[in-house]
Amino acid sequence: MEYVYGAMLLHSAGKEVNEENLSKVLEAAGIGIEDARVKALTASLDGVDIEDVIASAAAAPAAAAPAAAPAEEGSAEEEEAAEEEEEEEVSEEEVEEGLGALFG
Repeated sequence: MEYVYGAMLLHSAGKEVNEENLSKVLEAAGIGIEDARVKALTASLDGVDIEDVIASAAAAPAAAAPAAAPAEEGSAEEEEAAEEEEEEEVSEEEVEEGLGALFG
């Protein structure tokens, strides 16, 4: 990503996006330079109108997240009722254990 950002920085500054300039920008930013990546990026940007690409990317609508499926109201209520019943069962068992200890 840093390489693309460097190319965009050069473009916005009005400088030519070439291997030498991109390497200088990356070096100034303290980013390790891989010559193959610099060459690949500059070759892929050759003949590309960066302004058109930026404009078309900004005009593209963002994909909307799919709506979550509505939860069934009955199932949530049933789960709460089941949890309450489990709590009641546990507390009855605890009471029985406590009484058993009293009568030995």
